[in-house]
Amino acid sequence: MDTVVANWTAGVAGWSAEQRRRLAGVNPYVLDSLLALFSAAVSVWSVWNDEVDRPWWVYALAVGTALPLPWRRRRPMSVAAASGLVSVGVSVAAHSSMPQIPVYAVLAVYTVADRGRDWQRMLLLAVVVVSNVVGTRSADGMLFSLLLTVGTFVFGSLVRELRRLARVEAERAHEVGLRAASDAARAVAEERGRIAREMHDILAHAVSLMVVQAEAGPVVVRSDPERAIRTFDTIADSGRDAMVQLRRVLGVLKEDGAGPQLAPQPRLAELGAVAERVREAGVRVRLELPGPGHVLPADVEATAFRIVQEALTNVVKHAGASAAEVRVTGTGDVLEVLVSDDGRGVRPRADRAVSDWSGGRGLVGIRERAAACGGRAEAGPRADGTGFLVSARLPLGAAVLVERARA
Repeated sequence: MDTVVANWTAGVAGWSAEQRRRLAGVNPYVLDSLLALFSAAVSVWSVWNDEVDRPWWVYALAVGTALPLPWRRRRPMSVAAASGLVSVGVSVAAHSSMPQIPVYAVLAVYTVADRGRDWQRMLLLAVVVVSNVVGTRSADGMLFSLLLTVGTFVFGSLVRELRRLARVEAERAHEVGLRAASDAARAVAEERGRIAREMHDILAHAVSLMVVQAEAGPVVVRSDPERAIRTFDTIADSGRDAMVQLRRVLGVLKEDGAGPQLAPQPRLAELGAVAERVREAGVRVRLELPGPGHVLPADVEATAFRIVQEALTNVVKHAGASAAEVRVTGTGDVLEVLVSDDGRGVRPRADRAVSDWSGGRGLVGIRERAAACGGRAEAGPRADGTGFLVSARLPLGAAVLVERARA
């Protein structure tokens, strides 16, 4: 039984939706013209069934009450005024011929209540109430007329409010859709930027070391074969390390629904291997890292690793330095990262501070990584014009501070 009732309800709902779609596609002038014909027929029928034989012009007035209705949506107040004036003529000339339910009046009042301006609605309501009280000859007739016209006005006002609420909901849904599309586009852009930074850090570091080692290998292959062997071993190690990290990145991209939390998260302990490869490239590296008991968030640790890796890559590629120093220290609620070298640097300008120095794509990536963690990074030449300095301050977050307090 429940299934039958559910199927019947679904069928009625579907039929109603289909009927609403069909009605929505009908020209409003055609629909209002049909309503005008119906109203005219009701008025003529009322005159025809009057106890008194009425002349032809009374029939004409009865039809005239419905003539303006096809334009009720476009000019609601004008249509209501025209129909009302003709109705007054019928009431004065042949009051008993007035229909019990004046369809034209119902349609006119409903349309003004739904589509009219506020002053038009209030004016019509006052006129309707006064005319029903003054123009009706019996108390019962007055009450019925008031219930009919005022009820129609209230119903039209309710439809007006529902239509307004529907517009508000539609606008809100549109704004939500735009916001969702904007958030999705922003998320895609951020993810693309994150992947680009990962790929840049992995490839730039590995390829830079491989190029430097490959250029140095032929120079020492005859004079120092052992060093040449170590050089080519370093090239192979750099290539293998880059392949491992690339597989990790590409593996995350292939997984459906994989988020940033699944991305490779290098640790600061791995910087020893990075520093060793840079030493093999001919740059002395002094490395200072936090102790093993130092608690760091995974994202902050990965960001610090990538910043140091990119800075050392730039030392090998551009600085022409013989030595570099890396210091990663935790002070209070901030992790500080400093990478400096003794290379050629960049000649500073008096009108530009170190923090205003833009640099290339790698330095932009350093700033973006620091900003993603809620921190700040700066890169530029030293004040004396010798060497280059990269510094970053990364907040550790409240969770780490609580964990340290408990320890």
